[in-house]
Amino acid sequence: MLDFDVAAHAERPEAFVPGLTDERPAAPALGHLYARVAKHVTLAEWPLIAREVEAIERLKRERNAVVLGHNYQAPEIFNTVADIVGDSLALAREAVTVDADVIVMAGVHFMAETAKLLNPSKTVLMPDMGAGCSLADSITAADIRLLKERYPGVPVVTYVNTSAEVKAESDYCCTSGNAVKVVRAVAKEWGVNRILMLPDEFLAQNVQKEVPELELIAWKGHCEVHERFTPQDIRDLRENHPGVVVLAHPECPPEVVAEADYAGSTAGMADYVRDEKPARVVLITECSMADNVAVNHPDIEFVRPCNLCPHMRRITLPNIRRALETMTTQVAIDPAIADRARLAVERMLAIR
Repeated sequence: MLDFDVAAHAERPEAFVPGLTDERPAAPALGHLYARVAKHVTLAEWPLIAREVEAIERLKRERNAVVLGHNYQAPEIFNTVADIVGDSLALAREAVTVDADVIVMAGVHFMAETAKLLNPSKTVLMPDMGAGCSLADSITAADIRLLKERYPGVPVVTYVNTSAEVKAESDYCCTSGNAVKVVRAVAKEWGVNRILMLPDEFLAQNVQKEVPELELIAWKGHCEVHERFTPQDIRDLRENHPGVVVLAHPECPPEVVAEADYAGSTAGMADYVRDEKPARVVLITECSMADNVAVNHPDIEFVRPCNLCPHMRRITLPNIRRALETMTTQVAIDPAIADRARLAVERMLAIR
């Protein structure tokens, strides 16, 4: 294992002089993983991270566990211990297929609940139960019930960024990646042209532009990361970085999306970078996303406007390790709520 003295020495390759010393800069432990995070982690920091990674990998084998990592997760987690990575839709789908007894969610609480809904017989661990979501917190099950009283017969499509209790009051779930497809499918199946699309107001407004034949009734929920972006931010980026291609998440305000070259989910943005290979690109979303996508595209320049999600940052390598050591905290959902919430998620997953 690399120690701090060796790490410091390795950062100064000039210290090796052939003929004067036999010491050479030591290769870092788990060097194949360090190469993926070298832009974000110094050689001096890496030994402590490597120790945590090795401990987590050992515990994963002992517990028959997997780690699910959201695209917004910190690079030192996303690129080392995460077995399955992606956006919320990808994680929801992959959670159904994992061959493991234990699932550790390196994401936020609603994602862990979704994994538990789809894997009721598996143990789902949340490393920090305080890792919440401003959007999920913007609406309650009671709010949904009141909306259904106000709009009788109107189907409820709820973003997956919500609690299990909210999902249980909903007819379908959706993600930013499949929202257009879901609302169209629901409108056809129910024979309606009005849909309650909750709780992200900006997502509903952006989807509305794609489905002018429908009326989407929105809620005033917002993501604290995406709501901070402004059209002026985009214009400044274009002025300061000529030729930059702007990709925006649909949780951003519509006027921000209108300034972008492309709008899509985190998976959609990653696919755009992979397929279009822009020379210079900026992802208008949580900034760890750019760090993680950039690993596989070293020839592309990523401009990083850094809005961090404070909730994602609550998940760390040490608390992932502690979760596996102590098997806490286990996510539990009232069966009466789980059955109804699971139906909304499964209906979403059935739409292809």
